[in-house]
Amino acid sequence: MKALVTGCAGFIGSTLSERLLDEGFEVIGIDSFTDYYSKDIKEFNLKNLILNDKFTLVSENLVICDLKKYLDVDYVFHQAGQPGVRGSWGYDFEEYIYNNISATQKLLEESKEFDIKKIVYASSSSVYGNINTVPMKETQITKPYSPYGVTKLAAENLCDLYSKNYGLPVISLRYFTVYGPRQRPEMAISTFIKNILNDKPICIYGDGNQGRDFTYVDDIVDANIKAAYSDIKSDIFNVGSQSPIKLIDLVKIIEKLIDKKANINYLDFEKGDVKDTYSDISKIRKFLGYKCEFDIEKGIHEQIKYIKNFYLL
Repeated sequence: MKALVTGCAGFIGSTLSERLLDEGFEVIGIDSFTDYYSKDIKEFNLKNLILNDKFTLVSENLVICDLKKYLDVDYVFHQAGQPGVRGSWGYDFEEYIYNNISATQKLLEESKEFDIKKIVYASSSSVYGNINTVPMKETQITKPYSPYGVTKLAAENLCDLYSKNYGLPVISLRYFTVYGPRQRPEMAISTFIKNILNDKPICIYGDGNQGRDFTYVDDIVDANIKAAYSDIKSDIFNVGSQSPIKLIDLVKIIEKLIDKKANINYLDFEKGDVKDTYSDISKIRKFLGYKCEFDIEKGIHEQIKYIKNFYLL
């Protein structure tokens, strides 16, 4: 079997690509190496992949490359996109339109000419917005609270349109706060771990009582595989742990595992940050057989090990 993974050098894309190779796939990975964070980190993510003769790296931009050359595959896992809620304000919004909406439309448009068994799109819990009704269910009205969330929902809607109009088999997975080895360097858990290890202060936006439904990267990858293999042609599923914790309690877990106290600076809430995320995963359990295997302490332990090795701490 063959799979195309967009955003293959990223946190989730590289982890998914390795899993697919382990399952016997030939994998074509596309990544444009945007400058959102260091290219060195992305190249490190690829170090195992490029040693495998069943992996092909394509360093091109989805919007302008000749995608037809790479779409003769069984499955497409669309992980590429411009991440980050806080960076999506202002003039940088153009990057989010280009990398999240235009890139997705191009991929869908080109894919309709091929006999692809399933396209799995990486959506986000950001599509729900700052709603008070939790846990968040797929049937709820979506009302993004950030420009980033707007672009993820727009791409999700494109997936639905191409499915209904052209019969493309597309499943959208709404990820809830993914963490684990290779997590992007600016994300909260990465910065908390690095700064506590190096005796530097950490910043919490707000009072620390906001809840987050942290989901380990291996569980996200497992959901992608299950979605691809399923008989369901097109649908939307939450992917979370359904076990949200407060940020301040997350810090306590990191303190315990590192055996160091954190020096915390409390700052004002950032625009676009939602108060709580909390997934209802009953639908993905029922239809895809998904199960969250990693609790937060086990997952944080793995991420600490990875960061110590990566930064030689």
